Amino acid sequence: MSTSARERPASGSLVDQFEYGLDAPICLTWELTYACNLACAHCLSSSGRRDPRELTTAQCEAVMDELQRMQVFYVNVGGGEPTIRPDFWHLLEYAVSHQVGVKFSTNGVRITRERARFLARTDYLDVQVSLDGATAEVNDYVRGSGSYETATTALENLAAEGFTDTKLSVVVTRHNVTQLDEFKALADRYGAILRLTRLRPSGRGADVWDELHPLPEQQRMLYDWLVAHGEDVLTGDSFFHLSAYGESLPGLNLCGAGRVVCLIDPVGDVYACPFAIHENFLAGNVLDDGGFQRVWRSSALFAELRSPQSSGACGSCRHFDACRGGCMAAKFFTGLPLDGPDPECVRGYGETALAGDRSVPRHRQDHSRRAPGRNDPVMLQLSRRRPDIVAAPVSACAQSPLAGFQP
Repeated sequence: MSTSARERPASGSLVDQFEYGLDAPICLTWELTYACNLACAHCLSSSGRRDPRELTTAQCEAVMDELQRMQVFYVNVGGGEPTIRPDFWHLLEYAVSHQVGVKFSTNGVRITRERARFLARTDYLDVQVSLDGATAEVNDYVRGSGSYETATTALENLAAEGFTDTKLSVVVTRHNVTQLDEFKALADRYGAILRLTRLRPSGRGADVWDELHPLPEQQRMLYDWLVAHGEDVLTGDSFFHLSAYGESLPGLNLCGAGRVVCLIDPVGDVYACPFAIHENFLAGNVLDDGGFQRVWRSSALFAELRSPQSSGACGSCRHFDACRGGCMAAKFFTGLPLDGPDPECVRGYGETALAGDRSVPRHRQDHSRRAPGRNDPVMLQLSRRRPDIVAAPVSACAQSPLAGFQP
């Protein structure tokens, strides 16, 4: 049992049980590197350049050993672009050979036919190919010139080699929310499952959130579409704030930060939430005494998150039990109180809160490249950080993200 201050009840719903935390996370996200060949406008970790402090191969193997002992079922591996790490394929094989399944997210840059063939022969493995537009025009505006072709080529390679666990991963924005049927058709074409996730105002996403997050009428459109297609689409519990419209969407409808989910970043820091890479949500480091297990089970931050939480301003809303106040990261990075309404509250309370006085926190780290590349998204050339945000110092990330890569 975790070291939560509360005693777990003998009965209750799954959500009620999960609020007390588990002995090991259900969904552990591990960003292996900040290096990336793209510079997506909404990148949660402001990726682009490698951090030379990132965990070594041996340190990553030690973490995998620990996850095996903790009986962590699988890890979501991301970045940056994880396949750019020279030891990525070794670490993938190491994980699955130690009974830790891997679900890795990629923009497709290294999913060649040969690699697709290798993946098709590997058990305990899912691949998520990221695409944020059902057409090149919509996708490349956010992810960069040529990224649509790269992703669809990867999907073709995986399908051609018989890989059967492909996910087409889409961040829903106001520019692509009208393409949901097209995304579903695209996924079906390549024998993939469509996975929709919510845009968060984290990392570079804070700079473009005002332009990209779906409008209120689009939120309703998205909700209706998910109600109609939810059984055939994965959402990773991204949209539980939409449940305040009425019928609850499939999933836990719960903020699992520090309870059932967390993040390990490339240097081994452990955060409560994959969408909240900020010192306020830093629980420890896997290189500290006791490793990841001690962070997960004994961290003061995680114990606090597993203790009774105030419903705050949302407590009097009759829809609170459905939406649970929304996303912690979305509130934090828009300067709203954590016990207040979600900035995209479908009852309109978020708009009122955003209109009031608030202080928007700065990002903890920015690994963006210092100068835009020729294939960078159009948005990064047009967008500018809001004047009320002070940028955090950039860590030393001098290595080329494509060092040693032979296209």
